[in-house]
Amino acid sequence: MSLAYPTNVKVCEYLCSIYSDFCMNMENQGATADPQLQQFIEIESQKQRFQQLVHQMTEVCWEKCMDKPGPKLDSRTEICFVNCVERFIDTSQFILNRLEQTQRSKVSFSESMSE
Repeated sequence: MSLAYPTNVKVCEYLCSIYSDFCMNMENQGATADPQLQQFIEIESQKQRFQQLVHQMTEVCWEKCMDKPGPKLDSRTEICFVNCVERFIDTSQFILNRLEQTQRSKVSFSESMSE
């Protein structure tokens, strides 16, 4: 079962894509965007990324843990959801840390090559 994005997420994605295109066009033209607009875009982009992460986590954990929806969660299903969310967060953090390490090693390697 696939969960659909709420309407506000689609609106947010649309607005972020418009604003991102606007900022990229301004950068390509050599102009600087309004700092308040840039801050707004960054905040909205962070919100979008967070909403996408929550949506993805909800979908994965729902598929893994929910056998048959009912009025109440049994303890096994509740524990499954808690464990799934914790593993999802751990995995996301691990991937983020690994990407940061990779990026730092590339920067230090390129700095050592330029010396």
